[in-house]
Amino acid sequence: MNEKLPAVYLSILLGLLLIAAIVIIIEIIKTRRSENQFSRLQKKLQQEKGTALEYYELGSLYLDKKLFVQSINLFQKALKAEKNIEPENKALIHNAMGYAYFAQEQYDIAIRQYKEALKLYPEYVIALNNLGNVYERKQMTVKALETYEQALKYEPKNSTAKRRVESLSKRFAVSQSD
Repeated sequence: MNEKLPAVYLSILLGLLLIAAIVIIIEIIKTRRSENQFSRLQKKLQQEKGTALEYYELGSLYLDKKLFVQSINLFQKALKAEKNIEPENKALIHNAMGYAYFAQEQYDIAIRQYKEALKLYPEYVIALNNLGNVYERKQMTVKALETYEQALKYEPKNSTAKRRVESLSKRFAVSQSD
């Protein structure tokens, strides 16, 4: 038994190293694909006018890189690129802009963007969750709670909204008992 122990440990170690190598290779492939798309879109949009989708995709890649000002500019170009963008797609763009403003702590502008997204697509649960999050940051507990509850009307199994409603309800109940 003691003679086999080093072989077992070595096998476990090799298994862990293999798993780590696979995870690293997958991440490298994802990053490479993303960087290629980033480069391709950047070159194309520098040379010619793009579609709303191309501006949105590049803006999203800038968001991933936490380059918020550049992403906002691209999202604005996406909105101007085409006249007949589907309301749901416009809502996606406004939501992404809201996220970029939120990340820069420009909460009032983020709220405006999320509300614009919801005006275009009222059932947009992600925008409702994001709006609730901004309200929380601004210490607007009642509005945040109402927003999360609205999200639950459209998507009752939404884990984010459920968790936040529970937390805010507890906090709201405690503050009212004081």
